[in-house]
Amino acid sequence: MDGRFVPNFTFGTDTVRSIRRHTALPLELHLMIVEPDRHLETFARAGADAITVHYEVCPHLHRTLTAIRALDCRSGAAINPSTPAANLDDVLEVCDLALVMTINPGFGGQKLIPRTLRKVERVRAEIDRQGFDTEVEVDGGVDASNARACVEAGANVLVAGTAVFGHADGPAAGGQAVLAAATGATDAAGRRAAR
Repeated sequence: MDGRFVPNFTFGTDTVRSIRRHTALPLELHLMIVEPDRHLETFARAGADAITVHYEVCPHLHRTLTAIRALDCRSGAAINPSTPAANLDDVLEVCDLALVMTINPGFGGQKLIPRTLRKVERVRAEIDRQGFDTEVEVDGGVDASNARACVEAGANVLVAGTAVFGHADGPAAGGQAVLAAATGATDAAGRRAAR
């Protein structure tokens, strides 16, 4: 977050570099920033394994996603709740991850916008129609009460911030609650949540 695309600020490449020194786990970055192309190489060098950028700030999204892959990172394209899902159709061939924001980005603790699950269904259907292995991720307001619906709509990657880190019994209990809600859920094609 850069304070321009969304009102808040978060961490930059120094934090990514520091985290990379302490883990071999995949680092997936969701860049909620304007002009992300200017920073792709820096984030990749800092240790990113995957970089997701927003459709709304990438006038040449296909080129940006191709550049991310050229940096040996998985590429992701995100859309906000008011952006039509069809805007991702022409970039799925260079997109490893399609991220549907289920809240208006910038602030944690918001409730999932229910109509965004129809957008998840649309994105999943188009990926299947085109025959790609693109993952579908949801981010925003995901918790134990709606994780199953997210998977059933076609998401196989769920981001749950407040539900995990704000859980009364701690992050481990929060993560387990979301996982338990999603476990066993499948989408129309029988896919389960990946992570």
